[in-house]
Amino acid sequence: QVRLVESGGDSVQAGGSLRLSCEASAYRPHMAWFRQTPEGREGVAAIDGRYYTKYADSVKGRFAISYDNAKNTVYLQMNNLRTDDTAMYYCASGYISGDPTLIASEYKFWGQGTQVTVSA
Repeated sequence: QVRLVESGGDSVQAGGSLRLSCEASAYRPHMAWFRQTPEGREGVAAIDGRYYTKYADSVKGRFAISYDNAKNTVYLQMNNLRTDDTAMYYCASGYISGDPTLIASEYKFWGQGTQVTVSA
């Protein structure tokens, strides 16, 4: 069992930046961020133990995922935020082999979420 605790969600104006954090109770090489809106769940960014990363097309060039192994913490730096980035953001981890993935069913452990609201 791995416990994940997200933080950093806030309300910002479009064009602004936020950094989300997710602290894990134990090291897991595969970590990811997902977001949930009324339209559904979307994989945002993923990272693995080799620091390989994968991003959704909608956030490429604006978001960056990183991992501090010493702190068992994964970050999501979000720049140039848009109103359609508004969502509940969840951290996830799982027993995954291979490259980073944005497939939600691959992840076994989920955090409680942190809300990001972007206003025009």
